[in-house]
Amino acid sequence: MDIRLSQCFIAVDDHDRALGFYRDALGLEVRNDVRFEGLRWVTLGSPSQPDVEIVLEPPTGDPNASPADKQAMAELLAKGMLRGVIFSTDDCDATFERIQASGAEVLQEPTDMPYGVRDCAFRDPAGNLLRFAQRSGT
Repeated sequence: MDIRLSQCFIAVDDHDRALGFYRDALGLEVRNDVRFEGLRWVTLGSPSQPDVEIVLEPPTGDPNASPADKQAMAELLAKGMLRGVIFSTDDCDATFERIQASGAEVLQEPTDMPYGVRDCAFRDPAGNLLRFAQRSGT
């Protein structure tokens, strides 16, 4: 049996601002942009990983979510309390410089970690934690 990652989801509160970050600052390509029942999903991916997609979705991707659930998700997103994503990079320092130049909120400058990576961290425009890791020796 072969199991591989196909898609992951990141909640965003403003798709246009998120596109400015994920497409323009990170260099991901837009693969799909869908609107349905007042909601929007944007699918992006790295050109070097054509079979893996990141879906930018509303904080509650369910059009039937209750107002209370929508409010709770919006509050968690605003606090940066939703799970983040870790990207791999072959040059942590260059990646850091590029993303920092976009104006993204820096959480951690490039640092050598005891578990064998050099990484840095940012928040996307919605407040999600994103880490960029380079394996030691690459």
